[in-house]
Amino acid sequence: MDTKYNVTISELPECERPREKMYKMGPKALSNAELLAIILRTGIKNQSALALAYRILSKHNGLKFLVNTTVEELSQIDGIGLAKATQLMAAAELGRRISQYKADDDIYIRCPKDAAELLMEDMRYLNKEHMKVILLNIKCKVISIEEISVGSLSSSLAHPREIFIPAIKKSSAAIIMAHNHPSGDPHPSKDDVDLTKRIYEAGKILGIELYDHIIIGNGDFVSLKEKNLF
Repeated sequence: MDTKYNVTISELPECERPREKMYKMGPKALSNAELLAIILRTGIKNQSALALAYRILSKHNGLKFLVNTTVEELSQIDGIGLAKATQLMAAAELGRRISQYKADDDIYIRCPKDAAELLMEDMRYLNKEHMKVILLNIKCKVISIEEISVGSLSSSLAHPREIFIPAIKKSSAAIIMAHNHPSGDPHPSKDDVDLTKRIYEAGKILGIELYDHIIIGNGDFVSLKEKNLF
């Protein structure tokens, strides 16, 4: 590690101290490590909060580890006890909630990009496949987002009954299926296409239209509707 990260924060020039830098330049001017250092607040013996932040990020694949970790796992990292672990988890969860916040509580899906953006930050870093369903009313207003399954999208985990039960209970006019690819590549597999066709046909029988199936990658997505795959 660069020796400059071993100095205490008070030894840094004032313009390089994370808190002072944020005061003067705003949060966007700070690196991930500097933001993490502010959340950590204090370091450990012979290592400042900033040095601790750099060490955590370098050993744990950047910020991505915060998405799938637990308080118990975090507290096992050298220098991160239970208090710091809960601070980090709280910050990560708050970030997820802020990313999903809309100024208007009424959210409408007008195109595949709307659906992808609604789910992207919550699903892009997940290390298992999660199937979610966006429930819509007749005007394409989001009624709710339901998690259907976690794991590979086998026929048992993504059975039509599991997908349509919440839609029936909440009187949805239509649904949008969405799942993530942990690899980060949203290209649909044959199983993805076959499942989509199966759900589409079941929806026609029930009178609940499948508008789309969105596959979430790491920052991008594929709409099976746009690809004319069902």
